[in-house]
Amino acid sequence: MTISISEADKDVIRAEAKALGFDTCRFTDVEHLGDDAWPAAARLADYVAKGRHGDMGWMAETLERRRHPRAMWDGARSALVLGVNYGPDHDPLEILKHPDRGAISVYAQGDDYHDLVKSRLKALARWLQARFGGELKVFVDTAPLMEKPLAERAGLGWQGKHTNLVSRQFGSWLFLGSILTALEIPPDAPERETCGSCRACLDICPTKAFPAPFQLDARRCISYLTIELKGPIPRELRPALGNRIYGCDDCLAVCPWNKFAATAAEQKLQAREALRAPTLAELSRLDDAAFRAVFSKSPVKRLGRDRFVRNVLYAIGNSGDAALCQEALRLLDDPSPLVRGAAAWALGRLMDEGAFDALRAERMPLETDPEVRSEWS
Repeated sequence: MTISISEADKDVIRAEAKALGFDTCRFTDVEHLGDDAWPAAARLADYVAKGRHGDMGWMAETLERRRHPRAMWDGARSALVLGVNYGPDHDPLEILKHPDRGAISVYAQGDDYHDLVKSRLKALARWLQARFGGELKVFVDTAPLMEKPLAERAGLGWQGKHTNLVSRQFGSWLFLGSILTALEIPPDAPERETCGSCRACLDICPTKAFPAPFQLDARRCISYLTIELKGPIPRELRPALGNRIYGCDDCLAVCPWNKFAATAAEQKLQAREALRAPTLAELSRLDDAAFRAVFSKSPVKRLGRDRFVRNVLYAIGNSGDAALCQEALRLLDDPSPLVRGAAAWALGRLMDEGAFDALRAERMPLETDPEVRSEWS
């Protein structure tokens, strides 16, 4: 039996969502979602076919499930798409002027949003089921559901030329969550793309990760390189990382629609003081236990200490600060080949040629890992 929801009921649901801490809640139909109304499926297939997903093999493996919301659950009729504002209280680009400090993406400076959004989604789902009945399923962005196209269709915003969601009300700063439900809910109007002739997000990208407007090549994206890529970052891209050690906010922060954004109300999503502008020297000294302690309840923790310190060492190499050579020298003896290789690269950037050649002659005979040896060449 189909259970239908009225427009008045939608207002009641929105009120409950707001009471639970969501900043926006809108609705869309997924039961009658055909290819013409859902071009995201074709775009995703093309993205994977061109290899632009890089080493994120799970995108290819789950491609069929990602193509359509009903591929996740064929009983879905409607979707609630919800947003939590995480707008920063500072300019995310200011940290880039301080090369001895590490730039951590805004979304990762507070507690892990996955836990917060999912707990609120579950609470709303329990209330929704008790009030209206019908089966449902909840999703945060760890599931193979294309939430940004779904949010656009529901009217939360539109996917800008950088492929991220842009909101008239919240600018670039929305965490998304979705509830697929068997309820029949009148859809809200979709949002219209309103980027116009603006190219700010494309032009600011340090690694030129956008082959064309509305297209992203993850293999050149700093967020992918510093978070998803498990091995060494390609040498030709390292200088463009600057001091970005976890993610990148450039294309988000430069969007003109941020003039309407507001600072996050949720305390857990606001930046921890220790993560606003941490020194590269301090971060480079983190062992595994210290790394886990510093990044407790943070999405950075999932990166692991070795990849994180790899990123810190690339930033040290880009800093131009010879005083940081001591940190890189110490890490030449690190147990992780990934860290040792990054330390060698950083020293090659900071030391004068003669001193580096002498160090290489000393260290190369001691190094057995081929990837690390290649960093000395």
